[in-house]
Amino acid sequence: MSTTAAAPQTTATPAAVLKERAAALVPLLQENAARTEADRRVAEENIAALTEAGLFRLTVPRRLGGHETDFRTFLEITSELARGCGSTAWVTTLVNVCNWMTGLYPEQVQEEVWGENPDARVCGVLAPSATTRAVEGGLVVSGRWGFASGSLHSQWATLGIPVVDASGQQIDQGAALIPLHELTIEDTWYVAGMRGTGSNTLVADEVFVPTRRILSVTQGVQGAYPTEHKDEALYRSAFVPVLALVLAGPQVGLAQAGMDVVKASLAKGRGISYTFYEKASESPSTQIQLAEAAQLIDTARLHLMRAADDIDIWAARGEYMPFATRARVRMDTGYVARRSREALDLLLSIQGAGSFAEANPLQRIWRDQETGSRHAVINPAIAGELYGRSLLGIQEQVTPLI
Repeated sequence: MSTTAAAPQTTATPAAVLKERAAALVPLLQENAARTEADRRVAEENIAALTEAGLFRLTVPRRLGGHETDFRTFLEITSELARGCGSTAWVTTLVNVCNWMTGLYPEQVQEEVWGENPDARVCGVLAPSATTRAVEGGLVVSGRWGFASGSLHSQWATLGIPVVDASGQQIDQGAALIPLHELTIEDTWYVAGMRGTGSNTLVADEVFVPTRRILSVTQGVQGAYPTEHKDEALYRSAFVPVLALVLAGPQVGLAQAGMDVVKASLAKGRGISYTFYEKASESPSTQIQLAEAAQLIDTARLHLMRAADDIDIWAARGEYMPFATRARVRMDTGYVARRSREALDLLLSIQGAGSFAEANPLQRIWRDQETGSRHAVINPAIAGELYGRSLLGIQEQVTPLI
C-alpha cells in the first residue's frame, strides 16, 4: 500500500538555516566527544539533537519530508560538525550519503523507508562481501559487512551483494536495502581513531530481499538510476564522485578543529619549553607554522568545494558527469585528505608533546583524522594513479569506481 499521501510534503529548509543549525550544535558535540569515544558510539544526546535539527534529512527527498540539499551544503554542514566531534560528523555523513543512495531506488522503496518516518536513517557498505541465490521475486542473501558506520543508529542498511541468476552465475553487482531488524550487529569496532562511529559488522543469514530493493551498482556507476523522479536534480548526481567526496568533508572539519584548539591554547599565553619565548605566539616559527596550516586548510576546502560544485552543476544540467571530471573529483578527494593531514601535523608541532595528553582534545582529533582519512575510497595514491591515467588517455584503469 502506498504511503505517499501520508508523507509530509515540505518546503526545503534554506541551506543557510541548516548550516546555522550545524554550527549551533558544535559546542554540544565537543562536550560529548570524549563520551562518544569512550562508549564507542555517538552519544544519544547528539543523535537526538541532529534529528531535531533535521541534519539526518539532508538528502531525503523533499516530497517525503526531507531537505534535498545539494552537495555543497551537505559538505559545509558535515565539515562544520567535525569541528565538534569527528565520529559524530562521520556518522552524519554516512547516514546522509546512504539516504541519498536510497533516493536512487524506485519510489515504492523510498516510501517503505520514509513514507511514515522521514527521520528513518540508512547505513551502508558497498563492498559485495556476501553470497546470494536467486528465488522467486528476489534474492536470498547471507554475508558479513564490516565498517558499517552509523549502524547503531539506523533502521535500514544498503549492502553490497553479487546479483546472480537462477543458475548461480553472477550477472551484476548490487546494493540490497535491508531493514536493520533482519540483520545482526557484531561488536567488532575496536580501533585507534573514529572510535565513536560504531562501525561494526553487519551480518545477514538467509535474508530475502525483493528485487525492487536491489540497486544495480554497475548501472549506478554509469548514472542509470531506477528512481522515477528524474526531475529531482539531487538524484541525478554522479554515483562514485558522491560516495567518495562526502568522506572528505569531516577531514577539513577535523583540521579546522585542530586549528581552533591550538589558537585557543596560544591565546592563553603559554610559552615554548627550553626557549626564551614566554609566549609561543611571539615566536616567528609559531606564526609561520600557523599560517601554513591555515593555508593548507583553505586549500583543502577550496578543492572540496570545487568538487562539490562539479557534482551539483552536472546534476543540475541533467547530464552525467564525464569520465575526466569524475577522475578529477577522485583526485580532489584524496588531495583534501592529504592537505588536511598536513595541516594537523603542523598544528601538533606547534602544540608540542602536550598534544598527546589524554586530557587534550587534539590527540583525539589527530587519531580521528588519521583513521578517517585512510578510508580505501579516499586513498590519495590510488586517486593520483587513476587521475594520471585519465590525463594520459590510458583506457585501462585501476578501479571501476570512478
